[in-house]
Amino acid sequence: MRQKCPFRIAPDGNHAIQMGVIFNWTRPPINIAAHTDQAFAVPMQPRARGALRISSKTYGGTSVIDDLYQQGCFKALFPRAAAGGLTGVFLNTSGGMTGGDELSIHATAGADSRLTLTSQAAERVYLAQPGPMAQMTTRLVAKGGARIDWLPQETILFNGSALRRKLEVDLTGDACFFGVEPLVFGRVSMGETLSDARFADNITIRRDGHPIFADAVRLSGDIHTQLAGTATAGGNCAMASVIYAAPDAEALLAPLRALLPASAGASLIRDGVLYARLLAPDSYILRQSLVPIIARLHGAAPPKTWML
Repeated sequence: MRQKCPFRIAPDGNHAIQMGVIFNWTRPPINIAAHTDQAFAVPMQPRARGALRISSKTYGGTSVIDDLYQQGCFKALFPRAAAGGLTGVFLNTSGGMTGGDELSIHATAGADSRLTLTSQAAERVYLAQPGPMAQMTTRLVAKGGARIDWLPQETILFNGSALRRKLEVDLTGDACFFGVEPLVFGRVSMGETLSDARFADNITIRRDGHPIFADAVRLSGDIHTQLAGTATAGGNCAMASVIYAAPDAEALLAPLRALLPASAGASLIRDGVLYARLLAPDSYILRQSLVPIIARLHGAAPPKTWML
């Protein structure tokens, strides 16, 4: 039989003494509701983290890997390439981006080398929970006599997505840069529209430390309606920026304009900097325009990932 343990009241009136142990019976009551809320609270979602560091150098008359570092969900592959250049294909093994994810690339083309970077497939930016935006940061460096080509495939924004993207390019002396940034605001063939999304994009190019190009885009809320205006995108749901910064930029202005559709324009915005912006109803039509442009300004066939 279980015996009751007698207790007595301590002299201070706030404690009970039982079997020589003092208990405080004036402590605040346990808030059952608060503990229940904590038990059923939505846990913090795991976030993707990835970083790549790539550099090239010349060896035996061709460009080869000088340094390679990869971390987290970012990986790089190096298929065989023509024209003596080194091509790196990066991929995000997390399968896409969402709010709070952070990816970064730092690539350097060493003196007199050539480095081309492209993606294995289109990058998808999915619905984000309220809070931090997905972050994609790219820094490219080309030393004297070098060339770096930045040719990622499309970034596709889904409804509810939130992405902040930054591209910084630093050129030394006569170094060359060619870049393409395709962007898709929802897949038209799937009936997707961006009624609520956030997107911020910044591109900066410097030569010998002096800014020679800067462009910024910021869209928030009902992006589909914002792009419908005649002063914005005229209802087009895909766009791309094309930048060519090199001493021979002026000579390529006329050939580039000959390849552009009616919904695009190109300008020599300053000596050595050629810029074009393309609009298209969907990603397929945008790609049809971009492939010949890449072939012309890249000076070689587009990376094989663009042709699959």
